[in-house]
Amino acid sequence: MSSQDRVIIFDTTLRDGEQSPGASMTRDEKLRIARQLERMRVDVIEAGFAIASVGDFESVQAIARTIKESTVCSLSRALDADIDRAGEALRDANSGRIHTFIATSPIHMKYKLQMEPDQVVESAVRAVKRARNLIDDVEFSLEDASRSEMDFMCRIIERVIDAGARTINIPDTVGYAVPQQFGQVIGELIQRIPNADKAIFSVHCHNDLGLAVANSLAAVSAGARQVECTINGLGERAGNASLEEIVMALRTRRDVMGVETSIDTTQIVPASRLVSSVTGFPVQPNKAIVGANAFAHESGIHQDGVLKHRETYEIMTAQDVGWNTNRMVLGKHSGRAAFRARLEELGTSFATDAELNTAFTRFKELADKKHEIFDEDLMALVSDARAEAASERYKLSSLTVTSQTGETPVANLKVMVDGTEFTGESDGSGPVDACFKAIEQIAQSGANLQIYSVNAVTQGTDSQGEVTVRLEKAGRIVNGLGADTDIIIASAKAYLHALNMLDANIQKAHPQV
Repeated sequence: MSSQDRVIIFDTTLRDGEQSPGASMTRDEKLRIARQLERMRVDVIEAGFAIASVGDFESVQAIARTIKESTVCSLSRALDADIDRAGEALRDANSGRIHTFIATSPIHMKYKLQMEPDQVVESAVRAVKRARNLIDDVEFSLEDASRSEMDFMCRIIERVIDAGARTINIPDTVGYAVPQQFGQVIGELIQRIPNADKAIFSVHCHNDLGLAVANSLAAVSAGARQVECTINGLGERAGNASLEEIVMALRTRRDVMGVETSIDTTQIVPASRLVSSVTGFPVQPNKAIVGANAFAHESGIHQDGVLKHRETYEIMTAQDVGWNTNRMVLGKHSGRAAFRARLEELGTSFATDAELNTAFTRFKELADKKHEIFDEDLMALVSDARAEAASERYKLSSLTVTSQTGETPVANLKVMVDGTEFTGESDGSGPVDACFKAIEQIAQSGANLQIYSVNAVTQGTDSQGEVTVRLEKAGRIVNGLGADTDIIIASAKAYLHALNMLDANIQKAHPQV
């Protein structure tokens, strides 16, 4: 494919996606997702914001050292310290990129930056030049471009291209644009800027009005050849343009769009499941491409049509995006080697034998409870095992819940705290409420429960329940995860996992503070 026939897919799940409240990831979790993105043949992986925290720096550095087929990118403000930190994190990358940005809208320049337009231009040029001294591949973004003035954007873009920027990103930072207008902006920029042919134009659209994908596609039609997006549309506020929707729209409507991507679409569903499992953000059933109902037909008319000829009601196949009906054929008599091999096929590997042994033990326990084990069960099982392995202070020892019609539910549990066992008992409006109150009797964390979510991992009454618990304390937000065929046990594990994350007191600074 020529550069004009191909759209570069720039995934920012690990950076912008992680800025969703409660979606912070550990370095190992970021590495797992980065490997899946590489397997999916994502062109550019924005691994983080190296200056934001020590954890972010270490994540970018680890991904840069691990990923070989995709370009690894770090975001930086137009500040010397940011750029130098990004360059340091990317030093060992096989292919690296520094992505630097500054706000260009009148409202941002006046109230946030408190800078004059000339100062903004000079800061941008200086930042690009400094980044080019560290790395060949530099991207420049005009923050809040959709509310910026056309003449000013033309001026600053021409200057940063001359300074060495290879990619120019036009973000709809606050989700303000509408497709026809946004496409016109991209087309006019490409037409008016004298040196536009020396850079690739990119877009990064937010979904505040539900138009992120539509705006991105309009921009591609107008000449943009890079789209910045995230798995499951994860991101700040209402999220970002969804990678799966962008890619499948370009593929399915190539007759209209006239472009292709390099994405292996069969890896889309595995990537969606992995990101959902790691972040604790479940995918809504009616989500395009990756939702559980995306290829389901209940209407009799639809069912009849699909049975006669699939294309009557399906514009793509479920297999195209990685949906399958493969069942885990291993049973409780299977060995570690077969267990490890199947998980590696699903994109999950183990750092140590101890981690493998913990997950394998969980698999054996699940095989005793559940007749059929699906790939989704395995992914939930591994996430749960890793959550417990990462936990240090609080660990569930036992749990008894009494619940019957007309009676107030009561939970009695034992929790290990720093190696010592404590007992808690409480009633509640329901068994889960009683369980959480009993835990708080022991922990006395003072945390506020923001979200309690249960997601059935597979079909059937013997399905594992994957529970997400979001706690907030003193401005910190964490997600706890737990999985079990018993929803109450899964809930208790998720709450304790969240408490452990609060207790670890890992601080993640917002990059733009």
